[in-house]
This record gives sequence, structure tokens and C-alpha cells, in this order.
Amino acid sequence: MKIITQTPRLIIREFDLDDVQAVYDFNAPKEVNLYTGDAGMCESLEDAKNIITDIWLKEYQTIGFGRWAVVLKETGDVIGFCGFKQETRIDEVDIGYRFHPDFWGKGFATEANLACIEYAKQHMPLDLVVGDAVADNQASINVLQKLGMHFVKELQESDWLVHRYSMNLK
Repeated sequence: MKIITQTPRLIIREFDLDDVQAVYDFNAPKEVNLYTGDAGMCESLEDAKNIITDIWLKEYQTIGFGRWAVVLKETGDVIGFCGFKQETRIDEVDIGYRFHPDFWGKGFATEANLACIEYAKQHMPLDLVVGDAVADNQASINVLQKLGMHFVKELQESDWLVHRYSMNLK
């Protein structure tokens, strides 16, 4: 398992197959996927395993990065994900985060992704990162703003009104 970076409270590392239960656990609550478009994608341990193997592990191998596990140092538990994704539908690199609701409102999304941005500035050949949040998801918009991202535009994606933010890393 490759550690990407750390903060005072968190370890950010690549996912591995030992994380199947945790991936299921932080995706299972309905409110987690309320604004993601991923509802129904992780309804079993098999689904969680497939997300790890077919998406994240494959992205690490093919493009060198993907969403990373966020581990709470205090307990060693995986509480969610953070980091980057090559988003083919918009041909941009997207920053994203997802946490179990028990860990919402504690600053973990901001802390983890600020560390990811700093890591990217030092170790990744990225010039621009975008972040999308459904207009109704004020908590996610607040995180993007705390990361230092700037509003770019509003767009319609399926049934969602989405706010796009961006940040130059160079």
C-alpha cells in the first residue's frame, strides 16, 4: 500500500483489496450519494471490490493516480476517499471526496484535499484541477471554496444544476 501524504489527523494512501468493507461502509448510507449520481453503484461487498479493482487500482496503473483512501490516524479506519480523477466526460482532472456521514462537518474533506493539492503541486504534472458540486450541496461547495478554488460556471448535467470550480496548480 502506497502512502501519498499525511496530515496531523489523516493518512492518505492508495486503496487496496483490504479496504473492501470500508468502501462499502462509506458508500452505503443513502445520504452519501444524494448528490453524486452514484446511487446504487455500491450496494454489496462485491460492488465495493469491483470499484477498487476495476476503477481505482486500474487508474493507479494506467494514469498514475486516482481516488485515494483517507485513513483516520487515531483508529486506522478508512473513513472515505479524496484526491484526483481523470474525468473523461469533461476531459479534465477532477478533485473529489466522499466520507461516511459520521465524519462530516469535522474538516476532514478540506484537510485531506488541501494535502492532495499540495502533493499534486510537488509531485504531479497537473496544471489545472476542477471540482464539481451540485448547486444544492452547499457543504461540498464550501469545501471547494476552502480549497481555494474559484467558481467557473453553472451547467446542467442530467437532472442536476452543477457549479464548476477550478484551480491552477502551477
